[in-house]
Amino acid sequence: MVKKVAFAAMAVAIGVATALVGLYMAGFRLAPDGSGVIPRFLSSAPDYDALEADRARQRRQPMPTAAPSAPAPPSRGPVPDVESGASPSPTSAVAAPASASVAPLRASWPDFRGPHRSGRYDAAPIRLDWPKDGLPRLWRQPIGLGYASFVVADGRAFTIEQRRRQEIASAYDVESGRELWTNSWDGEFVEGMGGNGPRATPTYHEGRVYALGALGEFRCLDAATGAVIWRKNILDENGAANLDWGMAASPLVVDDTVIVLPGGPRGKSVVAYNRLTGQLAWSSLDDRQAYTSPMLVTIAGVRQILVVSATRAMGLTPADGRLLWEYPWQTNMGINVAQPVLLDGDRVFLSAGYDHGASVIQVTRSGDALSARTVWENRRMKNKFTTSLLHNGYLYGLDESILACIDAATGELKWKGGRYGYGQVLLAGDHLIVLTEDGEVVLVKATPERHEEIARFAAIDGKTWNHPVIADGRLLVRNVREMAAFDIRAK
Repeated sequence: MVKKVAFAAMAVAIGVATALVGLYMAGFRLAPDGSGVIPRFLSSAPDYDALEADRARQRRQPMPTAAPSAPAPPSRGPVPDVESGASPSPTSAVAAPASASVAPLRASWPDFRGPHRSGRYDAAPIRLDWPKDGLPRLWRQPIGLGYASFVVADGRAFTIEQRRRQEIASAYDVESGRELWTNSWDGEFVEGMGGNGPRATPTYHEGRVYALGALGEFRCLDAATGAVIWRKNILDENGAANLDWGMAASPLVVDDTVIVLPGGPRGKSVVAYNRLTGQLAWSSLDDRQAYTSPMLVTIAGVRQILVVSATRAMGLTPADGRLLWEYPWQTNMGINVAQPVLLDGDRVFLSAGYDHGASVIQVTRSGDALSARTVWENRRMKNKFTTSLLHNGYLYGLDESILACIDAATGELKWKGGRYGYGQVLLAGDHLIVLTEDGEVVLVKATPERHEEIARFAAIDGKTWNHPVIADGRLLVRNVREMAAFDIRAK
């Protein structure tokens, strides 16, 4: 009898677990919000028919008048060949080429998480008196699958998305949402737990867009037209196996190079290409990489590239990728996603989910040598897919799915409250903009005194892990189904 009961209980447990996994894969979530558990459905699949109908409608309408944009500077050297099945030119019409004398586009949000990859919007005050039904919406429309964010230059928003069995680098007019160009190639990253589609946010620099697909396809595109300037596959070229959740680290432009993290063996973990021609500049290390994007920083007075691999944080020389210092940072399955946060001239905050926690390290210089040591560590801030923000000596971020504030100097927890799921957070002035996992936008005061939510509204529908953007007073959000823009300028 005992054996029968045990087997029956096991069968029930397996059935329940299977059902829960199926519901999770379909987008079903149990959302604790402080007042109980609210079941909800978060769609994780785009409506391609609606997307294609919307873009067809846009193409039938006249192209909006826009300021001329500069073409990319001419490539130095031959244009590499394009693989079979790829689209080397844009798939939808764009404005006529601009004069060569026009300056490059003014980049208001050129990198993943903005200037310096810091997640801060400091260009102008934002509106704090949000209407009850939300910020004024400029537009809302379908978009392809994926978890990338936008970069913005001169009123154009660039991203990467999945449309059926192709990855698509795309450009949109910020004011109207109009699709300006697309550049596509065959490729479909499929992953059962996190979801399908590309992950890495493109990078904009001096008239070029650097777009990296989840399967390693890496393209330098003309920002005005979407035409291919050069291309690589960073996995194939560097003998690297893809990560379980795909290539997610945004390319980083440093001087005359663009840095990517294929994670290849035999000195091909971190790779620098000439940003104009695509020729190999240098490669270094043997680390298996993670999902964190490289950053250009100055620590302990030394300009360097900050990289977090699957097992360690480290500083590298920009000229040749030589290792300057390292700090062990091992997490479950090497899942490092959160960006490092610079606290001052020599201290760096690291965080990871999966019950790992946080650490502040100090990098010190002795002659020409750099070394790192632990200042404090605890489990008060576990950033899973997101990154904390530093403001007036305090760190604000999602501890797993709950917003928290800790003292950057000591790690002391100041408060914890506000259940936003696995969303994203950015800082604007003295306030946090939280984009929740189910597509709501929330305004929270950045104060160590208490959790103080000021306003919220529903912005887009569907599972939302993508980072929000504020550029020129426009708030841009997207997820695996929709994209939208809102006016967040102070009145």
